[in-house]
Amino acid sequence: MQRFILDKLIQWKNKLNRKPLIIQGARQVGKTWAMKHFGEQCFEQTAYINFDNNPRMKTLFSGDYNIERLILGLKIESGVDIQVENTLLIFDEIQEVPQALSSLKYFYENAPHFCIVSAGSLLGVSLHRQVSFPVGKVDFLPMYPMSFGEFLLATGNSNLLDLLKLQDWQLITAMKSRYIELLRQYYFVGGMPEAVKIFVETQNLLAVREVQNHLLMAYEQDFSKHIPDNHTVQKVRALWNAIPAQLAKENKKFVYANLQKGARSKDYEIALQWLKDSGLVQIVPRIKKSHLPLNAYQDGAFKLFGLDVGLLSAQSYLDESVFLEGNRLFTEFKGALTEQYVLQQLIANQENPLFYWATEKGTAEVDFVLQQGQYVVPIEVKAEENLKSKSLKVYVEQFEPQKARRFSMADYREQDWLVNVPLYGVQNL
Repeated sequence: MQRFILDKLIQWKNKLNRKPLIIQGARQVGKTWAMKHFGEQCFEQTAYINFDNNPRMKTLFSGDYNIERLILGLKIESGVDIQVENTLLIFDEIQEVPQALSSLKYFYENAPHFCIVSAGSLLGVSLHRQVSFPVGKVDFLPMYPMSFGEFLLATGNSNLLDLLKLQDWQLITAMKSRYIELLRQYYFVGGMPEAVKIFVETQNLLAVREVQNHLLMAYEQDFSKHIPDNHTVQKVRALWNAIPAQLAKENKKFVYANLQKGARSKDYEIALQWLKDSGLVQIVPRIKKSHLPLNAYQDGAFKLFGLDVGLLSAQSYLDESVFLEGNRLFTEFKGALTEQYVLQQLIANQENPLFYWATEKGTAEVDFVLQQGQYVVPIEVKAEENLKSKSLKVYVEQFEPQKARRFSMADYREQDWLVNVPLYGVQNL
């Protein structure tokens, strides 16, 4: 498989003021694979240290932060003769030894030439447990499930990805049936590496669904394993299980009262934060006005998305027969799957936070709003070829944006105030 994060890792390696790197992401998105592959591709040797259930590393880092002492211990643990000029140090599941996380500060200050990449499945959660975090002494790099572009590469369709990059829309339109077929596959399989691998190797959708169900089960087990308060566990599980139904609504604003009669935001505040810190959900806040900076106009409402479109289809008990029946996938489940898909591509291909806009009474809603340079870009998502854009027109009349985008199953076209991009071309925003 090819992951676009490798290009970013190479850029990090070549930075003049490089700091130890922390890769952030949910369980099973491919962090360990990416770190090891980066070591194989760009270094003569790799010293891989897994801190999970590792008492030797707890002992090593419980002492002082003398770099020579730490490197000697890491040499013994990894069996690699660590040399500053040719070795990548990988600290995996670093949250299991908080002192190792704190040590990154001293590596940066006293031995900045060592290349250190670290990751942890629940690192975001661990940072709230009074860990001495090396603020300002580390670089961060987020990692997400495989994007549609990466899915094209994994399924042997690199030429179709190259065509999207060229933005030759006339030729892209000529190939649209192939893109739509692959997009339908991606809606079902999603971007979790293990699910993609099984699909590429077997083309068996039942096997894919089995992998997805195992992943969902593992996430739920994490709730009980890593959250000490059983009351909070129940709330985390309620939020997690509510995502498909909340996204299936016409108005996708998250409503706590749908979880429990009389429920309020403060009742679920800790549970929602846990899911966010674990990387399992994406929160898209609502803005009242579309002006910069966008985060100044949040009003407390939000939409809650999951980690991956394939996992969402599994949570929704979407049968593989729907995949085989062509366009049903884009109609009956259009709201939830299509917005989840677009969200994934947007966060994987650009770094700015996402918002959505709605009128006070909810009569008009624009699915996503983001900042691109000095512009605010409204984005409407349509699951089919329906090109009616009533809400987007309301937004444009009120805020007069320089750019407006609509993602749909229609072909690429430019209008006076709007550009329509096919859903399979979202990465070209």
